[in-house]
Amino acid sequence: MVWNTIFENMDNRRSFLLKAGLLSGAAMTAGSQLGSAMELFLPKGVSTIGLQLYTLRDALTKDVRSTIGKVAGIGYNHVETFYGYQAGKPVQFWGMTVKELKALLAENKLKTHSGHYQLNDFLTRGNGDDTALKNQIEIAAELGQQYLIVPIPPFNIWDKMTAPDFEYMASQLNKAGELCAKSNLKVGYHNHFWEFRTLANGQRGYDILLKGTDPKLVTFEMDLFWIAKSGVDPVKYFNEYPGRFSMWHVKDMDKANTANITGPGLDSKPSMEVLKGISYAEVGTGNIGYKEIFKHQAASGLKYIFVEQDVIKIDPFVSITESYSYIKRNLLK
Repeated sequence: MVWNTIFENMDNRRSFLLKAGLLSGAAMTAGSQLGSAMELFLPKGVSTIGLQLYTLRDALTKDVRSTIGKVAGIGYNHVETFYGYQAGKPVQFWGMTVKELKALLAENKLKTHSGHYQLNDFLTRGNGDDTALKNQIEIAAELGQQYLIVPIPPFNIWDKMTAPDFEYMASQLNKAGELCAKSNLKVGYHNHFWEFRTLANGQRGYDILLKGTDPKLVTFEMDLFWIAKSGVDPVKYFNEYPGRFSMWHVKDMDKANTANITGPGLDSKPSMEVLKGISYAEVGTGNIGYKEIFKHQAASGLKYIFVEQDVIKIDPFVSITESYSYIKRNLLK
């Protein structure tokens, strides 16, 4: 979600952040009372659509009130915030205090279940400073959110991440989960492509994070674009780690740019070289098979979905309307 912000702030990176097992239909007839009763217990899937506000970062900076109003007018039910912690700086979202943002969302009948927060220091080996974590827990709690999401690995290790780095991150996420629980929050981790590079020991960072974190304390927000762009099947992870993925980022892949970005000969490429070659599409117009992926909500443990598009080539409000409309017509039950 963060590439434009990263490019704009490379000289000052620290300023960034900015069940299977469903009942078989053959076991009961269409008119069976038992069948009708059991349907009440089957997973229904998500029924509302959220938006990661990073998608509209430029519009929010220009006019936050109008932008939030338009998001609600399109039909979005909830939004995911993003916040770039800076020590000593007042907490503001596009010039608004936390209280003012909460009121604006309520005014537009928008909920916020989740937010992206910066934990660069906390997740870096040899540092582990929890100041930003504690401050941002307060922000998420005041907004009434359920999830505090880590959107990206520490900047300083992007191109040199090792198994011990991921093991440390997993340990720190567990600690963050314990602190978050005291404020009725759960910590989560959002993937990009680094997590799917093959490490020196043959493992993937994503597996290290999943195996090393306590499901009671840590959830995962799967970015379906980045996992698909990494050449990895998301359903494989849903089946291998059922119930761990309570949120999805839903965005599509440019049909003219579908080459994988992880694998042999690719995993050593500099991050900025990889990121500059990425392009996106509105949901339903790209290369990702969302109709099949959405069949696996139960195995995922899915609770919320968020439209997100890092770079938009058309009017951003037209873009998020197209994505919303496709999901509502074709993917929701």
